[in-house]
Amino acid sequence: MTKPWSVDKHQQSKDSVFFRDGKRRIDFVLSYVDDRDGERKQERRREYEANLQKAGLELETEDKLVSDDRKTYFVKIHAPWEVLATYADVLKIKVPFKENDIPVHQDIPMDWLFTPFRLPDHIMNPEPDYFTSPFNKGKIDFFLIDDKETFFPPSVRNRIVYYILARCPYHKTDREDKKGIKRLLNNGTYGSAFPLHDSRYWKPSRDSNSESERFNLYKHWAQFFSFFKEQPLNLIRKYYGEKIGIYFAWLGFYTEMLFFAAVVGLICFLYGLFTFDDNVWSKEICSEEIGGNIIMCPLCDKKCGYWKLNSTCNSSWQSHMFDNVGTVFFAIFMGIWVTLFLEFWKRRQARLEYEWDLVDFEEEQQQLQLRPEYETKCTSRRLNHSCALSSFLPLSPVSSLLVPPSVSCLLSTTAPVPQISLIIACIIGVIAYRLAVYAAFASIMKDSPTNNIHMVGSLITPQLATSVTASCINFVIIMILNLMYERVAIWITDMEIPKTHLEYENKLTVKMFLFQFVNYYSSCFYVAFFKGKFVGHPGDYIYMFGWSKLRNEECDPGGCLIELTTQLVIVMSGKQVWGNVQEALVPWVMNRWGSRKARSHPESRYSRWEQDHDLQNFGHLGLFYEYLEMVIQFGFITLFVASFPLAPLLALLNNIIEVRVDAWKFTTQFRRPVASKAHSIGAWQEILNGVAVLSVVTNAFIVAFTSDMIPRLVYMYAYSNDLSMKGYINNSLSVFNISGFSEDNRPDDGESPGWFNSSVITTCRYRDYRYPSGHEKEYSHTMQFWHILAAKLAFIIIMEHVAFMVKFFVAWMIPDVPSEVKARIKRERYLIQEYLHNYEVEKLKIQLSQRSDDCCCTPMIYPDISRHVVLSECL
Repeated sequence: MTKPWSVDKHQQSKDSVFFRDGKRRIDFVLSYVDDRDGERKQERRREYEANLQKAGLELETEDKLVSDDRKTYFVKIHAPWEVLATYADVLKIKVPFKENDIPVHQDIPMDWLFTPFRLPDHIMNPEPDYFTSPFNKGKIDFFLIDDKETFFPPSVRNRIVYYILARCPYHKTDREDKKGIKRLLNNGTYGSAFPLHDSRYWKPSRDSNSESERFNLYKHWAQFFSFFKEQPLNLIRKYYGEKIGIYFAWLGFYTEMLFFAAVVGLICFLYGLFTFDDNVWSKEICSEEIGGNIIMCPLCDKKCGYWKLNSTCNSSWQSHMFDNVGTVFFAIFMGIWVTLFLEFWKRRQARLEYEWDLVDFEEEQQQLQLRPEYETKCTSRRLNHSCALSSFLPLSPVSSLLVPPSVSCLLSTTAPVPQISLIIACIIGVIAYRLAVYAAFASIMKDSPTNNIHMVGSLITPQLATSVTASCINFVIIMILNLMYERVAIWITDMEIPKTHLEYENKLTVKMFLFQFVNYYSSCFYVAFFKGKFVGHPGDYIYMFGWSKLRNEECDPGGCLIELTTQLVIVMSGKQVWGNVQEALVPWVMNRWGSRKARSHPESRYSRWEQDHDLQNFGHLGLFYEYLEMVIQFGFITLFVASFPLAPLLALLNNIIEVRVDAWKFTTQFRRPVASKAHSIGAWQEILNGVAVLSVVTNAFIVAFTSDMIPRLVYMYAYSNDLSMKGYINNSLSVFNISGFSEDNRPDDGESPGWFNSSVITTCRYRDYRYPSGHEKEYSHTMQFWHILAAKLAFIIIMEHVAFMVKFFVAWMIPDVPSEVKARIKRERYLIQEYLHNYEVEKLKIQLSQRSDDCCCTPMIYPDISRHVVLSECL
């Protein structure tokens, strides 16, 4: 005997998103595997599904025998009109009541130039622009309802159903009501819960009632060869909801703005590349007459020998590409750019708020939508006079919930301390590695064995080898620590029991960014602001912790800027490459593995819900990680951009790929996420503002203390006879008498090169401004040192004040909301009030007319026209 669901399964289209009757749309799907020892789970499911039906939802179960793995049950959920209307009213969901007739004037000069970047209009604007108003169940005739089955789009339907699922109880006791699909997923009662995609991504649905928006998104947005096309933001918002739409709008805008920063950064880099001939100090370092005759002091104890200055010739030329006048200009430019980016984004965001009906969307409305976890963990209540709409609908609660006293606040304050301490300990470990292996590299390379390496052998120095290997180790440590800190941040936030989803995300955002900030940037801060600054001088070196045998690192005569550049390139590039590979490869491999059995089945046996079940789940923190990745990148291109003008170009190339990788991942590799609303990027906006302010300070300090720009300018204008840089190298190096070395500092026998003769060479040079041996102020700082220090501090003050003045002036000049948008908002609000007024007047007239009919009086208005037509004519 053939079971009825088996027949229906074969008759049903592979793309069907409807119940077996082909009429009721599937708004959500629950799946589970029936365990042998699952009596408690069965009881939970039975009670939970019964409560869902009491709430008005309709359920239909697919038996495991017809699933592709013969193990999984699928519970399909449909929300009928009455449920949708009730909750749309409760959640204040905006719906259309009249097509927007306000003319839009967007005359773009030379618009034809942008034609190759445009998408078809039906993709960019999948539905007309309407005037909208919060849904009111008591005023159904006011809204444009042609068909109740299609009035609410799938994204709104799945949002409403998930709201019910998250609050529906599955077990009641005297102490608490256990509720919510999240807890049922955590305890294994259900395996997954998800809304359905409307079609396969590579071809449109064969079901005429399905929209095939997923196919359109893949065809016009998610394919990499569409990287030069604009994003269909309205279609993204319609399919995924406003929150995901805002993310892609921000990512696209950020990528567009990066283009200008990348162009200016490339010009500054080319300026350094083409001004080699003006680089007098590098010529002096490389010349045999000057650099070849300057004997430098050992850079480490025992294992490092004396060396000639011209051995750093290559690093000096490399440093000039990033350490030149263009660096100062670019640092100031990026201070202005970041302000323009943030201000123009506010305007773009305001325009999206208007276009997506988010103008009146306030966080206060969301305060009523409590997290189920908050409701569960609160143990006491404070009585109100309002009444609840249902047993699990807390928008008009009988009582307001009070958080139980706990140590969660203390925990949330103190818990990050050991985590950040661990990061600092790892950084100290990497620094110790640098100090230890530098001596080893110096000893190994003293006879230049790397010169035999083809092409790049002559470029490898102990400094470069140490910097590259330390940066790679640091990157690996960063990736390992990230895995731990994600869990720690989530655990701390859960302990705080945030009241709403918005509050939860904001708290988690701040904690996670704090961890990531210290984790990613601490090594760059060390190289930029600490390396080479506390080394002492020959005969009186400073050691790590004061008591260890690890002598603090020195910068080579070319400066520490090139090392900061190396650190930045390795960490930033490594993170971007690893992130893109991980985002694209991991979901694809897991999906291929999960659907390996289903691919061998006939097409009719692999239903829409089974296909989506085999995809990866997009968790509620999925978008959080996407933002975090981009904000960390934003920090790299702003905080340390003075050391590497090509950073915006690398970020631009990465983001062009990132947009399409994220689009491809959302469209093809993940289940459809539950739609949710958001009118901004949330706490990330304040974080970006904070990074922007800090970037002005860090770049000013990098130019002043890490770059050699200020010492060169002081020499040229105060100490040079002819306002040239001739003699700068000799001027910037102090002299030390070799006989002053202690036994602990002196190189071991055989460590110094063959050309070194201690009987002939009695002094060595080092990078500092100190009086020579025999002077009355022997080895103390010269007046030139204090002049340079004063110039550095003056530069920092001037640059910061100029950058901040320009920054705040630009922010003041650019209004956050465009005047056109303000005018349209005012106009729309006026029209909505007018339409509502006319609606109520006409409704009153109809009521009076009906009373007249009852008393056999002559009708006053529209006696032969239906109520809906009357109201439509009014509007």
